[in-house]
Amino acid sequence: MKKKRHWFWNLLLVLTIIVCILAFIAHFKNWTKIEDGKLQLLSGFYYKELQLSELDSVKWVERLPPMQRLSGFSAFDKGKGIYQEFKDSLTDEEVHVYIDNFSNRKIKLVYNDSLLLYMNMKDSLDTDALFLFLEEQLATKVEAPN
Repeated sequence: MKKKRHWFWNLLLVLTIIVCILAFIAHFKNWTKIEDGKLQLLSGFYYKELQLSELDSVKWVERLPPMQRLSGFSAFDKGKGIYQEFKDSLTDEEVHVYIDNFSNRKIKLVYNDSLLLYMNMKDSLDTDALFLFLEEQLATKVEAPN
């Protein structure tokens, strides 16, 4: 006679699979949203909301500088999380990294005078479009200062 599994374990198994699928989808790419003068970035557990008025510079970079990972991950061609630059022992600013494709160029955002954020999208055309939008926002900020 075959013993049946309890319904609780079946439910727990299904919920575990659903949570794993949702975690994969959340980390699969950078989810960006621009509204009300804010750039919102979501990538897995990492969420960053940046006021477009706080932008100081937007630049292209080919490679990331050497950094130490405080939290996050690097896997295959992705790197996400909070890092710290290797400049000197006095530098303890966190650098947010949302990279979906290390082989493509990255956007370097400087905001609040010295805080850094590096990002790109899986598709380089999406990255180009976001860069042009951010550059345009920065130009309008310079033209009409507070």
